[in-house]
Amino acid sequence: MNESDSTPRIGQIVLTKKGRDTGQYSVVIQQLNERFVLIADGDKRKFDRAKRKNISHLHLYDYVSPEVQSSILETGRVTNGKLRYAISKFVNECINDEKKGD
Repeated sequence: MNESDSTPRIGQIVLTKKGRDTGQYSVVIQQLNERFVLIADGDKRKFDRAKRKNISHLHLYDYVSPEVQSSILETGRVTNGKLRYAISKFVNECINDEKKGD
């Protein structure tokens, strides 16, 4: 795996692989350093109380929400509604498509 694949991007959808929130989808809202990011889902994990997560405990999807990314880059924050929308859009478009292919 090359470096660009393992570097999370703002607005990227991730799936938690370890910890209390295993199996939860979240959005990367900030990169803290090369090992940690802040994630939030707009529901249980609001933007203001983002969770610090080790990147190795996350499955990074090759999907970045343009709405979330532009909002954070322009204003430094994003609404919880936008986070929820980004996750549900991703799950409906990408995950359900994978399941249909089975």
